[in-house]
Amino acid sequence: MTRIKALIGLANPGTQYEATRHNAGAWLVEEVARQSSAELRPEKKFLGLYAKAFVEGSDLHLLVPTTYMNRSGASVAALANFFKLAPDEMLIAHDELDLPPGSARYKQGGGHGGHNGLRDIISALGNDKSFHRARIGIGHPGSAKLVTNYVLGRPGKTEREAIDGALIECLATLPLALSGDWAKAMNRLHSHSA
Repeated sequence: MTRIKALIGLANPGTQYEATRHNAGAWLVEEVARQSSAELRPEKKFLGLYAKAFVEGSDLHLLVPTTYMNRSGASVAALANFFKLAPDEMLIAHDELDLPPGSARYKQGGGHGGHNGLRDIISALGNDKSFHRARIGIGHPGSAKLVTNYVLGRPGKTEREAIDGALIECLATLPLALSGDWAKAMNRLHSHSA
């Protein structure tokens, strides 16, 4: 079983975006950093906020790219190259339109599903799609034309509480995921609903 060595949360940089749906992946990484008393700090060579945390008896690289979402690949590739990480040793947390707020799913491999951050990461990793994903549900606005404004918008109070509930469940299942026990991690996470 491959152990996860890096947790990367996708986001757009800047205070105007930090509370928006597109930053749900970063919210997970920020919470892991907080709970493990690791401080995410700007790290130029990784084009993002970086910390090394000690989680479940092992070191875990934490990264929030500070490139824009559609340029996340440069940051992820820089971390992977520096620490010699294989794609399947990384867990990428990101917002997911196809899941309702309050739900989250683990997944390994697959396409980008129209997510520009994932599209850029796949490209930057030489089209290797074998990295793991933590898909954090944000719901869909109902029309493709509304997606950009929707993901760059802030969730309402009830919606944010549902997303936070899914993040709590991700945190609870993270030790299983990090150790490579994906069956148990998925079983628990996928049965959670807001």
